[in-house]
Amino acid sequence: MAVHLHTMSSLRIFFFKRCLHFFLYLILTLFVLQGKAQECTELGQNPSTAFPVCGSSVFVQNSVPICGNRAIISACNTGVTYLDKNPYWYKFRCYTPGTLGFVITPLDLNDDYDWQLFDITNRNPENIYTDISMFVACNWSGETGRTGASSAGVTLVNCDGGGVPIFSSMPILIQDHEYLLLVSHFTNSQSGYSLSFEGGTAGIIDPKEPHLTNAYSYCSGNTITVALNKKMKCNSLDANGTEFKIDPPLARITKAIGKDCNAGFDSDTILITLDKNLPPGNYKLSIGKGTDGNTLLDNCDRSIPLGDEISWTVNSTDAPALTVIRKDNCSPKMLELQLSKSILCSSLDFNGSEFTITGNYPVNIGNITTNCSGGLASIIKIELSRPLQKKSNFELIIQKGTDGNTLLDDCGQEIPAGSKLSFSVADTVNADFQFTLSEGCKEDVVNYTHNGNNEVNIWKWNFNDQPSSNLQNPSIQYQTTGIKQTELIVSNGNCSDTVKKNIYERKLLKAKFGTTNVVCPGDNTVFTDQSEGENIINWFWDFGNGQTSFSKTPPEQVYTISTSDYSVPVKLIITNNKGCKDTATVNLSVIANCYIAVPSAFTPNNDGLNDYLYPLNAYRAKNLRFSVYNRFGQRVFYTEDWTKKWNGKIKGEPADAGAYVWLLHYIDDKNKTIDIKGTSILIR
Repeated sequence: MAVHLHTMSSLRIFFFKRCLHFFLYLILTLFVLQGKAQECTELGQNPSTAFPVCGSSVFVQNSVPICGNRAIISACNTGVTYLDKNPYWYKFRCYTPGTLGFVITPLDLNDDYDWQLFDITNRNPENIYTDISMFVACNWSGETGRTGASSAGVTLVNCDGGGVPIFSSMPILIQDHEYLLLVSHFTNSQSGYSLSFEGGTAGIIDPKEPHLTNAYSYCSGNTITVALNKKMKCNSLDANGTEFKIDPPLARITKAIGKDCNAGFDSDTILITLDKNLPPGNYKLSIGKGTDGNTLLDNCDRSIPLGDEISWTVNSTDAPALTVIRKDNCSPKMLELQLSKSILCSSLDFNGSEFTITGNYPVNIGNITTNCSGGLASIIKIELSRPLQKKSNFELIIQKGTDGNTLLDDCGQEIPAGSKLSFSVADTVNADFQFTLSEGCKEDVVNYTHNGNNEVNIWKWNFNDQPSSNLQNPSIQYQTTGIKQTELIVSNGNCSDTVKKNIYERKLLKAKFGTTNVVCPGDNTVFTDQSEGENIINWFWDFGNGQTSFSKTPPEQVYTISTSDYSVPVKLIITNNKGCKDTATVNLSVIANCYIAVPSAFTPNNDGLNDYLYPLNAYRAKNLRFSVYNRFGQRVFYTEDWTKKWNGKIKGEPADAGAYVWLLHYIDDKNKTIDIKGTSILIR
């Protein structure tokens, strides 16, 4: 596999890098060797732990640990694999649309830095390694020094190689989209860089001012969960919670931590621990400067205003309860049970022993699944042993399971045994239908029926070449040929079903026969029935020569030859077992002379007599080729269709009078190859 090696502007540097690639195991230190295969573990060095960005700040990274080297999907199609070598990642949101400008400045300007931008809106950041649709722009130039996106850039995509511009054009950001910027340090020096956002018109600074929004106590009241209106910096929170005060001060704050701060840089939820339980009552929580000299700071270092406060109530704790059952309207096989509060996943028997279902017919419970997260679940999905397809009312009842309890919340409170919820199911419907067919000569009539069982009250019939119908038992007339498909959708208001059927193929009675179109002297003419349709029982032939026949395979016919050509209509009438008829007529040309010859002279003067040169009477000739040459041996006319004639012109101009040589090639009706050469005189 090729790896991402830049071609730098200096040939010496380029050669040195290629040597590094092939002899890395000889000249790199053990530290570098380990770094190449090292997993990135520091915050900010993986897409899912990217630094949150404020567009007004300059980000300084003094040192870059060696790690990464995972292949990156890029729009560059150079046969080179691009790697997130020694990476750091930055995430931001676009609040107002426009262009993005930024500059990456190495602390050592001899270092080679690269970058690539991704759109991660509503997608997993880790998918940037495989999903090319997330790509926005990049610069993988092999040159050293400052790089980025600016008005000096020409293209959004700058790929591997020396002499490639180190600044790309500024990409256009879309409002409310989220973006991820990779900064990759190709040089293994570990020297850092600064990142500043400048020159663009897009707004990537969150305009929302930070505030407290909500608080609540859980269980016995010795903890407070505080919700913020946006994510705030984890390192701006004093671990002892000195930013917060409780009124009335009936407990002392001992600890404060940001949720998910162990895996990221910011959090929108603060968990406060008290030295004792708060009694039931109304409280206020206010914020001020902590021992670290600030309240809480957002990613642009804006603080929650001093004195910002929220109120909450500590209630006597209530046990969890069943609230609602969700299911499919028709033929449910899964019940989704919602609870008034989360329960401990560990208190649930996943074999379903805490539940039983009663109704008009027995229902067994299968596996149990939950939305368990952090050891808690608020939704329980109960799989049934079979779909419920008969109309009935049911009750889901809570009971003590094999573990000796029902369901417990994280405060140890139990859903009372005997708690129940009612639900009902409707009958399943079936859209299968019946039909009868009445065939006619000009049209067929299909009568459709549906039994309407299980309270079906909605019918929608769709026919492939007829208007739809909402009747229970419609009748449809078909006049066109082909396969007739019918779709029926039925419903009883709860359940629905759809059936499609090819009910039959309508075939019209069509008279047709095969014969030669030209009758030459001495010919016996053969007629072959090629009629289409079912149950044909009668054939009547009128050959136009005074002879008729009632046979499907009629005898050969002879036609009188005249001194001039004439036409004879031949008719076939067929009849099926229902009395339907159809007629086919073919006009035969009876030819006075079928001997092929080429005139010895012609006069192309448009008088209607001998105006053309062509092979006469070539009715039966196959593979015919006719060529005419002038006295210089140049071909002036060619055709493979004997009815296309030479009009005595060459390239639209009248040809000179005189002798012209012609060549005629064809295969006659006895499959004999004929080649004839002759001369014709063009007379002006």
